[in-house]
Amino acid sequence: MFVDEIIVKLIAGNGGDGCTSFHHEKAMPNLGPDGGNGGRGSNIIFEVDKGLKTLVDLRYHKIIKGDKGTNGKGSDRTGANAEDIIIKVPQGTTITDMKTNQVICDLINDKEQFIVAKGGRGGKGNAAFATHDNPAPRMSENGEPGEIKEVKCELKVLADIGLVGLPSVGKSTILSVISASKPKIAAYHFTTLNPNLGVVKLKDGRSFVMADLPGLIEGASEGLGLGLKFLRHASRTKVIAHVVDMGAQEGRNPIDDFKIIQGEIEKYGHGLDRKSLVVIANKMDLPDAKDNLDEFIKEYPDLKIIPISAFSLEGVEELVIKLADILGSIKEEEITPSVDEVVYKFEDKLPFTIEKTSDGWILKGDKITKLFKMTKFNEDESVMRFAKKLKAMGVEEELERLGASRGDDVIIEDFVFQFKD
Repeated sequence: MFVDEIIVKLIAGNGGDGCTSFHHEKAMPNLGPDGGNGGRGSNIIFEVDKGLKTLVDLRYHKIIKGDKGTNGKGSDRTGANAEDIIIKVPQGTTITDMKTNQVICDLINDKEQFIVAKGGRGGKGNAAFATHDNPAPRMSENGEPGEIKEVKCELKVLADIGLVGLPSVGKSTILSVISASKPKIAAYHFTTLNPNLGVVKLKDGRSFVMADLPGLIEGASEGLGLGLKFLRHASRTKVIAHVVDMGAQEGRNPIDDFKIIQGEIEKYGHGLDRKSLVVIANKMDLPDAKDNLDEFIKEYPDLKIIPISAFSLEGVEELVIKLADILGSIKEEEITPSVDEVVYKFEDKLPFTIEKTSDGWILKGDKITKLFKMTKFNEDESVMRFAKKLKAMGVEEELERLGASRGDDVIIEDFVFQFKD
């Protein structure tokens, strides 16, 4: 089964909790804080495995959850880090954050890794809070929450040359006859509705990967048919080989056919319209093919056009050599486009929002939530630290500006506090 797109929820592991502990020896109590830090939670890492060809293994793992780090202990014992979760994916897998629609990583090289969801750091033990002013703190932290992300995994076929064109122009036939000609090919077929890959080897030792990308029709760039899926696969290729039926069977016009597909490629964008283009003029064994080719060349005099007949094998060997030559002329930086999208955002002045409701003042924000979850509310010093950090963030000042009165309820997550001095 060929699966080229899947959505997965990732829940990285929480950090282990820090420990509140004091060193004791016989007849010498309270020698100082010795609570250790917690260990880091599981990262969720995606790794390329060139042996994989589809994302089917992820189909039955819609939620992937990491483990919590080990809690810290007394005697300055730091908790162990949780083992990372490694997800194997094929070459050419792009991971996109569903919330921001930003590309997180583009995994191409074998064994390449990327941490997609980071495990939370371990909470600090009380030994880490010791200062000159407070040498024996009676507080520690809970572990930091691990990242939670919903991501889309997309497989874009890695091929040097992508065959595009309207249905029935001979793309699959060209791939099959190359296997029957002197250059050898090892084909990895999925289904007729999915990309077909072939490794082409020339007699001079050169080789390249060709992909037959079916399914393109007029309107493909707008999602009609299977167009978007195969335009995505084509975006990974180095050269676009546009197959045109010069025999003009069934009343078709080669020039119009070419315009339809090129129009879809231009509408799709994503750098596809800037790739090297070659036209494979197929079905030259048919009666009207030569006249149609002459008209086509008049319309597009600057295009690289290679006439062949996949049926009679005329021009097939020359086609393979010319394609290898074109690939050899492309510079590396032209064929390794970066799809990473980095968006720099200036944070709002306040890293939280406050909403007044009938139940009280609801306080929200990623930093607020993280601080809340890492605070041990059964320790007085931890509660005082929590309040000081909220004040430092500007929460108290903002509540006053919005009209909150002392004694009003302030709600964070499911916990209710009172607004006090």
